[in-house]
Amino acid sequence: MDVDLRSWDERPAILPRSVRFAVNAAVSSFLSIGFLSIVCLAQASSGTVAANTSSSAATASSTGASTSPGDRVIMKIGDKQVTQAQFEQLIADLEAIQGPAELSRKQLGEKFASLFILAQAATADHLDSSPEVVRQLAIDRTQILSNAEFFKLKDEAKPTAEQISAYYNAHLEDYDVVTLRRVFIWEKGKGSLHPNGLTPEEANALAQAMKQAYASGADPKKLIKDPELVHLDEKPLTFQRGEMPAEMEKSAFALQKPGEWIELTNTPNTLILLQLVSRSRRTLSEVTPQIEKKLQNEQLREELKALKTKTGVWMDETYFASKAPVTGSKTEPDAPGPGKSSTERGEKDEPQP
Repeated sequence: MDVDLRSWDERPAILPRSVRFAVNAAVSSFLSIGFLSIVCLAQASSGTVAANTSSSAATASSTGASTSPGDRVIMKIGDKQVTQAQFEQLIADLEAIQGPAELSRKQLGEKFASLFILAQAATADHLDSSPEVVRQLAIDRTQILSNAEFFKLKDEAKPTAEQISAYYNAHLEDYDVVTLRRVFIWEKGKGSLHPNGLTPEEANALAQAMKQAYASGADPKKLIKDPELVHLDEKPLTFQRGEMPAEMEKSAFALQKPGEWIELTNTPNTLILLQLVSRSRRTLSEVTPQIEKKLQNEQLREELKALKTKTGVWMDETYFASKAPVTGSKTEPDAPGPGKSSTERGEKDEPQP
């Protein structure tokens, strides 16, 4: 989000030079994260919040109960009052998006006050009715509503334990894993990155010697004369199906017995060997998170596709077929899902319809 409480002091240097645009960005960002109830403090009459606070205090006094910590007024900005609950909710929501702010409580309060004052000033200067700000707020409103519906659909798309189990049992091989040991030997053939590499004969001889060393329990590193020409994995590596390049995966899963070797590549430039250390299959409990995400994303993608079909989307193919970017466009629009304000977009790992 653009409202970054961790770096407010640096914002004037990185925002556009126009002060008015800086204020617009602040107002847009403040609204974009959905804290409409707090923004209303800047727009409401001066007595509204104070009256509510006084009413709460009077009620607590008449009943003999003490005011809850959340109702405690912890900040006054002009004639506006902010309760502990309002402020802590704001910080919690911001940190959920941006990560923890490495600032003291007082620093956070001061930065919040600066943000609030700018929002008030923008409203007083009628910047909230300027075409530029109205356009930004409309974009952010659309993004917020899009996100709200996206998360609703995403929650509804969450698979049940039975669905996860059924998928696992129907795709058991997908969760096979191999633990491998790899050996890379660089040769000095045509186009090699190592002109001082080994000859093909030297590389093959070294490969055989290393196989024997591993089989006998000897240290294969003692066979290496030039570390730049030979690489061994410090520890065996484990791969699940789908986690390796296609050729490597095909060769790796062709190995059946622990200790068995296979030549992955043998060119004038490189000799690569794989040794199978072990084979196994991940359990349902181990892969439940990845299956859940896969099924949820698939269902969510279908839901988004159905919404497009129901609504109806027409695009001028003549215009959109052009590879030329839109004038002034430097970023891609956000797809539905967790996003940022229109002043700061970013990528996200969510299904693209």
